[in-house]
Amino acid sequence: MPSALESPEGGDEDILRHEEVEDNAVSPMDLSELLKEGTRESHDRAENTQFVKDFLKGRIKKELFKLATVALYFTYSALEEEMDRNKDNPVFAPLYFPVELHRREALAKDLKYFYGEDWKEKIQCSEAAQQYVDRIHHVGQHEPELLVAHAYTRYMGDLSGGQVLKKVAQRALKLPSTEEGIQFYVFDNISNAQQFKQLYRARMNALDLDKNTKERIVEEANKAFRFNMQVFDELDRIGRSLAEEAQDGGFPVHDGKGDIRKCPYYADKLGTVSPGCPFHAALGLARQPMVQLVLAACMALAAGAAAWYIL
Repeated sequence: MPSALESPEGGDEDILRHEEVEDNAVSPMDLSELLKEGTRESHDRAENTQFVKDFLKGRIKKELFKLATVALYFTYSALEEEMDRNKDNPVFAPLYFPVELHRREALAKDLKYFYGEDWKEKIQCSEAAQQYVDRIHHVGQHEPELLVAHAYTRYMGDLSGGQVLKKVAQRALKLPSTEEGIQFYVFDNISNAQQFKQLYRARMNALDLDKNTKERIVEEANKAFRFNMQVFDELDRIGRSLAEEAQDGGFPVHDGKGDIRKCPYYADKLGTVSPGCPFHAALGLARQPMVQLVLAACMALAAGAAAWYIL
């Protein structure tokens, strides 16, 4: 699921960006600047995945949004487990903000809303999300300095565009105004997102890292984007199989692709079912008055024969 947009006023034309304003105090060799420039191309590719483009336009199916939330739950569970493991490690400790940033509990609330009390028994980690999770665990246990890349990619993005995405999902999925189902985007313990991001970048820039380590962190951030894009692509494939969803009244919604007359429900309503469908042809025939009269007579004869046999 995408996690960052630029301006909250730009609507559907917003693009995925972590940085919202230029900071003249930073140096080109600061880690925050290296990450910004070094992941620019990955940003561009991520924002052009079909899943992200559809999401930004409000074309997100509820079932797909639920699956995206599941993927986020497993991703953040792994990330925050490894952050807890390395909270005292000097290569990561300055970026440890569990109260302000951690998302696992918020995602658990969202999953409870969507799946019910037994939500843990109803979800599973997808293949693409599992690859992302495995990489995070490897980094946390063997190269903890690279956790910076994963934390930056996720949390800075969440803070940059969370409110916009929250509104898109809330509007498109008709979610309650009480923010149930979108707790992931709510940071109750951060009063000013812009100031917090400046603090976070300053902490990143103050880390005692050599040039080689900084380059490895940028490389890892690009890997994180690729893992995210793999999840997006996986969701997009699933989304294509969810051609129809039920409306409140239980009727399917046409997906807008192809000829609406080929959708059995709408074709039936419009009286334009293709003659090539035996079931709908028989259904149409059965609605003819003469055929109904014959069928009624046959049923009466059958009922009489059955009654005679029982007696």
